[in-house]
Amino acid sequence: MTQDARYESPLTSRYASPTMQRLWSAEHRAGLWRRLWLALAEEERRLGVDIPDAAVVEMRGHLDDADLAAVREHERRLRHDVMAHIHHFADQAPQARPYLHLGATSCFVTDNADLLVMREAMRLLLGRLVAVLRALRGQVLRYSDLPTVAYTHFQPAQLTTVGKRAALWAHDFALDASVLKELIATLPFRGCKGTTGTQASFLELFDGDEGKVRELDRRVAGAFGFDGAVPVSGQTYTRKVDSRILDAWSGIAQSASKFGTDLRLLQHEGEVLEPAETEQVGSSAMPYKRNPMRAERMCGLARYVMALRENTAYTAATQWLERTLDDSANRRLTLPEAALGSDAILILATNLAAGMEVREATVARNVERVMPLMATERWLMLGVKHGGDRQTLHEVIRTHSLAARDAVEAGGPNMLLDRLAADPAFAAVDAAGLRTELDPRRYIGRAPSQVVEFVEERLDPLLASLESYEITDNAGVTV
Repeated sequence: MTQDARYESPLTSRYASPTMQRLWSAEHRAGLWRRLWLALAEEERRLGVDIPDAAVVEMRGHLDDADLAAVREHERRLRHDVMAHIHHFADQAPQARPYLHLGATSCFVTDNADLLVMREAMRLLLGRLVAVLRALRGQVLRYSDLPTVAYTHFQPAQLTTVGKRAALWAHDFALDASVLKELIATLPFRGCKGTTGTQASFLELFDGDEGKVRELDRRVAGAFGFDGAVPVSGQTYTRKVDSRILDAWSGIAQSASKFGTDLRLLQHEGEVLEPAETEQVGSSAMPYKRNPMRAERMCGLARYVMALRENTAYTAATQWLERTLDDSANRRLTLPEAALGSDAILILATNLAAGMEVREATVARNVERVMPLMATERWLMLGVKHGGDRQTLHEVIRTHSLAARDAVEAGGPNMLLDRLAADPAFAAVDAAGLRTELDPRRYIGRAPSQVVEFVEERLDPLLASLESYEITDNAGVTV
């Protein structure tokens, strides 16, 4: 059967980066398992277990040359993936055969390797979040004081600025970055816990010396850069760890979906367009179309990742006692797919944030169209200052606004301000003076100041704390 005759996940063939795909590959996992077995043997030996030098030397010499075809042959016979790897490792390092996996259960390699992979995946995603935030930062500052129509219920509301709206997107992604940073810092190792988490096998190995058992747990965790292992576990680490990680990845998807949805709405208004290639085709039937395809793809992937989050919640909630195997097949699918999906989402988000096209003339026209409506709040405040009743004046404005809207929709001019000026309820208001004050910048409040404060007080300090996570790799995918 040829490769094209088999199903292939679009996440690997179209969307996710080679870097993220490598982390979840069988080859990378085999190398991690072998490093875990090596660390276990080395630390057991240092703590007094009689493991010869030659065994450790042979193990160290075969960390990256696993023949996965040979592993599959063993697994067809043994029907056990971990034992298949142990037998193949022992074939390559025969002097280590008696000491491989000593005192351990399968979850020593499977669970600990999963945590190692997810930690690296989170580091990569945090680097991608930094790229998104840096791209948005530029847009936030560039358009900090450009007035635009703000919407509530997708109906024109008071004005904001293009930069302030971009700051809302950046704020969401900044929250995700903070959560991911904390998760990486506090992620625990499973460590050396034995078959039901009691460490009974290791206690036997060290002739009842509990101090050595605890030290082995600490040292193996330290060998992989963890401050410590989970304090208690069954055979597996609690699957709430997976659920917490998927919560964070779902959070990234939520932020990206909000960002992408806003871009799609704004592209419909003609105000902000996603980047497009010179020869990009929008439709096979309608050549004139320029569709927000990248934002749509990002929203679709985000929906997928958010749905995957439920799998880890259900898995954590339904584990039986010290262990049950119904988590295995689900985790094999959910964890890598969620990581690859999040990776693809952030690649798209960076492209969109860096390349979005703000059409200032269209923005200005849309602002001009609604400016009479924007002035009504000031008319209301001035009417109250001159002795009017707020609720009565609100009803007067509402009535005239609806009438003016109907006239505009019928093709006429917006006569709202003229209608208000002629109403006796606003007789005391200087209508002529108010008309001269329809500069949009008088209606954006503190938006420019808020933007600068957000960047200087929140965003820049966060980015400075994440400098070590910045990545320069070419994602290797077509956005």
